[in-house]
This record gives sequence, structure tokens and C-alpha cells, in this order.
Amino acid sequence: MATNVQFSMAVHLMAELCFQPERSATSARLAKSVNANASFVRRILAKLAKASLVRTTTGKSGDAWVGRDSESLSLLEIYRAMDCPKPLSIYRYAQQESFMVSCRIEETLERALAKPQDAMESSLASISLAQIVKEVTASRVVINVIPSAKSALPERHSNH
Repeated sequence: MATNVQFSMAVHLMAELCFQPERSATSARLAKSVNANASFVRRILAKLAKASLVRTTTGKSGDAWVGRDSESLSLLEIYRAMDCPKPLSIYRYAQQESFMVSCRIEETLERALAKPQDAMESSLASISLAQIVKEVTASRVVINVIPSAKSALPERHSNH
């Protein structure tokens, strides 16, 4: 079964738009950030724009930017804009009337699976895009420059 990455990609793109709002945010540049095809990025941006979460301009050098304050924009809104399939789904088939389970399992599972779906959506509603951006920027790693390998290795002498 294929994994749907549209939600995580949408959050990534929106965080990128928040992180450097002064820079041009073309689909080509955003595609580099997520290591994806620019046309795939444009499809995600189109869904986000339809939900009024981003604003875009069209054309070869069309830009995108966040359409609302990131403090008031929840991950649930991004999740819903992507219209992704639910993480847990029910196998659909023609009921076999001679089997009680076959006739009743679908509605029973729908009720049972609604609970984790509701919990996930409640959790997403409590997280703002601004929190994601803040956490990303807080976790920036400082890379220490290691002395060059040349100085650490013994000299090699040539017999030539």
C-alpha cells in the first residue's frame, strides 16, 4: 500500500514559506527544499490555495506565500486541505448475508476507527504552524569545523 505524503509535504512547504518570507518562493525553489518534482509541489500549493492557506501568483516565476498568520493556522487545517485518505481505512466488499460478521463489521469498525481519527485531529488542531516553524528553527544544529584530514594524517613521502 502506498504512503500518502501530501500532508507532511504541505507542512514542510508552509514552514519553508514562513521561515524565509522575504525570499522568492517559486515552486521550483520549494521543490528543491522537499526534494520533489515542481509539478507535485504545485498540486499541493493549489490545494492549500483553494483552502486559503497560501496565496499564489501564476506564471513561470509565480510565487507563493502563507495566506494567514501562522499563529492562527493549525496543522488540522493543513491536513483537511490536503484531503488525504484516513490513516486507518476499512476494506469495502459486498456483504455475505450468510455471515453475521460480514454484515456488521463495517459499521462496527467505522465507530471504532472514528476514535483514533478524532484523537489525531484533536492533536493536529492544537499545533500551530508557528509552533512547527519555531521548533524547526530552535533545533538548528551548529556544525563544528573539523581540522582538515591532511593535518591529522602522517606525511607520505614519494620515492620518485
